Amino acid sequence: MLALLPTIVTLMLMFLVTVHETPSRNEEKYLQGFLLVSLVIAAYLLFLWILENVFVFPEWAKIITLLVLFALLCSPISVVVKAQSVDLERLPPSVTSSTSLLIDEPEWESSDKLAVENIMDYDEVPTDTVQRKASSILQPDEQKNLWQAMCTIDFWLLFVAMICGMGSGLATINNISQIGESLGYTTLARSTLVSLWSIWNFLGRLGAGYVSDIFLLRRGWPRPLFMVFTLAAMTGGHVIIASGFPGNLYVGSLLVGVCYGSQWSLMPTISKEIFGVVHMGTIFNTIAIASPVGSYVLSVRVIGYIYDKEASGEGNSCFGTHCFMLSYFILASVSLFGVVVALALFYRTRRFYSRVLMLC
Repeated sequence: MLALLPTIVTLMLMFLVTVHETPSRNEEKYLQGFLLVSLVIAAYLLFLWILENVFVFPEWAKIITLLVLFALLCSPISVVVKAQSVDLERLPPSVTSSTSLLIDEPEWESSDKLAVENIMDYDEVPTDTVQRKASSILQPDEQKNLWQAMCTIDFWLLFVAMICGMGSGLATINNISQIGESLGYTTLARSTLVSLWSIWNFLGRLGAGYVSDIFLLRRGWPRPLFMVFTLAAMTGGHVIIASGFPGNLYVGSLLVGVCYGSQWSLMPTISKEIFGVVHMGTIFNTIAIASPVGSYVLSVRVIGYIYDKEASGEGNSCFGTHCFMLSYFILASVSLFGVVVALALFYRTRRFYSRVLMLC
């Protein structure tokens, strides 16, 4: 199902994807509407998981909570309907009957009107502005394909940093249930940890891109600097998991989960900005190979190997803090090395991001 369903859905619905030209440059509020719905759903799920650890839900309560969840999942439709109705009211008749390519720019607004709207929107979250300005810095002859990108130091710095960040994060989620078992967590607590991980992962993916855009424009902080911060925080999360104190997995998995999700937000954006958009899909997916590579090495060759050495109980099982302590100190060292690599990437790209800031 996991292999076929996403592919089938994509193939079935890809023909419905079209470009809708809008007369307004202020689409930020609609994007924020989607983000708000996502945060509400995450908070609702978190609330339910906390209640399930305290109370036993009767059947009718489970049905009600499920119906509420379905309603929340359908709520983005209201944002779409509102945006569509507003745009249809403002869109000239000549524009509604025309079509455009994905790379076309809307041309129906005057430059004076756009300038006024850009001034009015300056204090809003500059997500789209930063992206467009960063892309405009690279001229057509500077857009790199995969081979050209692989011939640069920046590509390999980003790749190695992702091995350290994504690899150690994925190794944690692969073993978090077994870590909980070795530390005496109940079955319910272990399943809750796995569920909470998805929330922390989501918050990391959402927050890293959102926050890095703000600080890039308003403070001039290059985006790789946030990779340094998240890898440093991930190092702390691995140390907390290794320590084995009561409740350590809740704190450690929160840090590692948020930072792991952050890598998946920062890496594609940095790839697009420093290598260009023309071959961004190929370059991004090539760098993403770092995740399974790092996970295999750290999960199988480090965590699995050390666990087998420490296991002495029935069924080759291990109980106690010693089962994963050494493994997670190694993972902490790996993510700390990733901090050094990300610092090198930050140093090499700081002039590029200063140009982005000047254009913004």
